Amino acid sequence: MPVLRPRTARTSTAAALLAVLALLLALPGAAGAAERPGGPGEPPRGSARMGVGVAAHDGAGGVPAGPYSTQTEGVDVSSHQGNVNWPALWTSGVKWAYVKATEGTYYRNPYFAQQYNGSYDIGMIRGAYHFATPDTASGAAQADYFVNNGGGWSRDGKTLPGVLDIEWNPYGPACYGKTQAGMVSWIRDFLARYAYRTGRDAVIYTATSWWKQCTGNYGGFASANPLWIARYNTTVGELPAGWLYHTMWQYTSTGPIVGDHNRFNGAYDRVQALANG
Repeated sequence: MPVLRPRTARTSTAAALLAVLALLLALPGAAGAAERPGGPGEPPRGSARMGVGVAAHDGAGGVPAGPYSTQTEGVDVSSHQGNVNWPALWTSGVKWAYVKATEGTYYRNPYFAQQYNGSYDIGMIRGAYHFATPDTASGAAQADYFVNNGGGWSRDGKTLPGVLDIEWNPYGPACYGKTQAGMVSWIRDFLARYAYRTGRDAVIYTATSWWKQCTGNYGGFASANPLWIARYNTTVGELPAGWLYHTMWQYTSTGPIVGDHNRFNGAYDRVQALANG
């Protein structure tokens, strides 16, 4: 008869490690840096980026004149840009940047460190944004995920408050299956949790046409939350209800070096003021 030998310590350790790894991979967000397959005909979950629906729904016109001395050039980036050439952007006149940190409660930008730290190291004032998916988790849960994965804020003079990127759903119905009242409630939930966690009011990035369609043109956030308007044309056009002016404007997705270019509605000292709170 064959002799049965006891398992070695090495074999037992390996089995235990495999069991732990399997458990971790089963946890929500454990593989957060990886894009995940979407539904039939949908892009991968995690692939959304700021302005993903603007050109398709609002069109794209000319590029505005300027920039003027009262405007400050900026960019927004995500994993689509990979490792960003920050020195080239700085030399071209870009002074501030926003970096995608998270999406839903399931995705973290794998290039976040290079993009977030690289913009800071070259001298830019920078911040992080969260691509909202109101159909996958509550506003509070997504705000927590954002703050826990790069979306926080510190009064160092170089960190801008976090951004809630709320726009067309690239994975399904434009309004994520929510009523207008339900969408307003979800946004309020996110903003309240973000303010509680960081002490700052988040910036809202959106397009006027989406805001009208999905919130009923709700005007109740304008008093606390700065507006970052999306419109690829020569002027900002109509703003959502409540906001008398915009703080930032994403005016193109085809600018030099990284594509998504923006203008801050103020000189550089106003960018600093937003960072300082």
